[in-house]
Amino acid sequence: MALVPLNLFVTHRGISSRQHVTCRFRCGDACSKPVPNTSDNEYFGDIVQQMSRRSVLQAAGVTVLAVGAGSVLAACGTGDQPDPTPSPAAAPVETPPGMKFSAVAPNTEDAVVIPEGYRQHVVISWGDPVLPDAPAFDLNKQTADAQRKQFGFNNDFAALMPVPGQDNRFLLVTNFEYVTPQFMFPGYNADAPTREQFDIEIAAMGMGVVEVERGADGALKPVMGRYNRRITADAPFTLTGPAAGTDFVKTAADPTGRTVAGTFANCAGGVTPWGTVLSGEENFNNYFGAAEGSPAPGPVDADRFDRYGIALEPSELKWENFDPRFDLAKSPNEVNRFGYVVEVNPWDPASTPVKHSALGRLKHEGANVYVTDDGTVVVYTGDDERFDYMYKFVSAKKVQPGTDPAAMAHNMTLLDEGTLYVAKLSSDIPASEIDGTGKLPSKGSFAGSGTWIPLLKSGPNGAGESLVDGFTAQEVAVFTRMAADKAGATKMDRPEDFEANPHTGKVYVALTNNDKRGTEGKAPVDAANPRNENKNGQILEITDNHAGTDFTWDLLLVCGDPKAADTYYAGFDKEKVSPISCPDNLAFDNHGNLWISTDGNALDANDGLFAVALDGPNRGETKQFLSVPIGAETCGPVVTDNLVTVCVQHPGEGDDYSLEKPLSHWPGGGDTPARPAVVAVWKPDSQIGM
Repeated sequence: MALVPLNLFVTHRGISSRQHVTCRFRCGDACSKPVPNTSDNEYFGDIVQQMSRRSVLQAAGVTVLAVGAGSVLAACGTGDQPDPTPSPAAAPVETPPGMKFSAVAPNTEDAVVIPEGYRQHVVISWGDPVLPDAPAFDLNKQTADAQRKQFGFNNDFAALMPVPGQDNRFLLVTNFEYVTPQFMFPGYNADAPTREQFDIEIAAMGMGVVEVERGADGALKPVMGRYNRRITADAPFTLTGPAAGTDFVKTAADPTGRTVAGTFANCAGGVTPWGTVLSGEENFNNYFGAAEGSPAPGPVDADRFDRYGIALEPSELKWENFDPRFDLAKSPNEVNRFGYVVEVNPWDPASTPVKHSALGRLKHEGANVYVTDDGTVVVYTGDDERFDYMYKFVSAKKVQPGTDPAAMAHNMTLLDEGTLYVAKLSSDIPASEIDGTGKLPSKGSFAGSGTWIPLLKSGPNGAGESLVDGFTAQEVAVFTRMAADKAGATKMDRPEDFEANPHTGKVYVALTNNDKRGTEGKAPVDAANPRNENKNGQILEITDNHAGTDFTWDLLLVCGDPKAADTYYAGFDKEKVSPISCPDNLAFDNHGNLWISTDGNALDANDGLFAVALDGPNRGETKQFLSVPIGAETCGPVVTDNLVTVCVQHPGEGDDYSLEKPLSHWPGGGDTPARPAVVAVWKPDSQIGM
């Protein structure tokens, strides 16, 4: 294992480590297709010019926009002012608690690389038994019946939930985002997939609940517990909120429009204070298709399809060949039943999961909850698409304490009644200072304020009130993107995971990348998205009035090569940070440090997990804790005082590789096939980062 000084891996081509095959099967190769958002929303340059015309920025000696913590307030500059002389950075103090480990060097190893003095163990892999009667995994003897009882493929988000009254036992709740058949089935023929392969794929996606136990050696291992469960891509779900029962979601198989078969494309998620798990249905459009020459939809439906990246053409997986519900020509409403936030009660294996249409339909990366002092529940979620938006939902009812059945029943209705908002950002930074290079403006940081624009108010029993002119409540719930376009939301660089800091309440957003930013015909740069052809992404920090409509923001990190002029690590000395690229999932430790997993590292190295200090003179200090095997993505980090878990997704996926020509043999080694898996890392006789 190589452990070297920080900031040595700086020669790179700026090419994402994500392979084309991953894009094809995960998101339908979205980056090679037209951007779905063609709205003409205002951008920051327009807003600043309007403010200038109103002379708002000319108020003598008054700073009109607050900025997030750690930024410097400054009088507004003009385009022809010289760059300010930077103030000396505060001398860093000792590395903060939770980050006292030797940083892992960027690498391309076919291994999970961890800091010196730490240990690791593979908790569970694709195909391992979940239910008592599941067979052991056999690559050459796969069946759909077996896969329904086994751990699914391409694990993404994971939650680790302590089992009450049982020391060292937890529920591991996991998303299984997508399938890549050539890495599942020996001899796979993409032109002629079989019915059995389709059935196995349906069984391999969705979610899973597995009891795990930590032994005396520190390793986390699965057990056949009473909570173990698989939720597949055809399991029954209840659709709630304003979309439920409407003509938009009724199908021949479900004329009520209230019972949906399955969940898939589940990316990130979150754990609620009442003990359920939320999961975001993201690239759902990729699973629907139609035969060549299928009748084109009418103009209204065509616009709706286009806005969600839905195409009347054969899909990559060709599921429409085996089940008419995936055929857009035969069942055009089925696609409207996906793209929601899912809620699962992992403590009741017999419970029916719920899809909450009150939170809108979009490519939900995930959903994370913050509870205000008075018990109001706020859910933050991002629409993971280039130039799409950031959302929050504020509940109308208060959370009820306790874990008894009555409290659980009440709390599982909280996300059906409330108001859905979309974010509009602004800044007082002159447009002339946002030139697409990522150069810091004269105020010393990228910062501004914003407003949450209301879209939909949901009430009891599916009642709803549209807050967008020209849209019914049902249309806002099902075609949320189009309502947000009309409302004038701010186009962002792929908003993915949201996490609220449990110590400060500040909200952090991973903006992964956007190689179309500032290109011809696309939205230009702005203060929150300051780089043209953004390959490395950024982290947005929001100081929110959680249940209200106003907030301030700044950029904590502008990711990429620390030696490049277009990167920013919250003012911390860039010679002392680990390079980070393409932030995706977020987590917090109990010390208040932000942990970031990456997806598609554009710095010629494997993806990894990074810790970032948020406060004091070390704000912006970034250290790599681990890296995942070649071809893999780091997903679903969980960080506790004495354990870190990550999901290793799509190890060995490469454009010229397959089971017959492998790139990776992780985790089994030798000549075994690569398998997605969950890994636990710990430090014997000590705590993480101490």
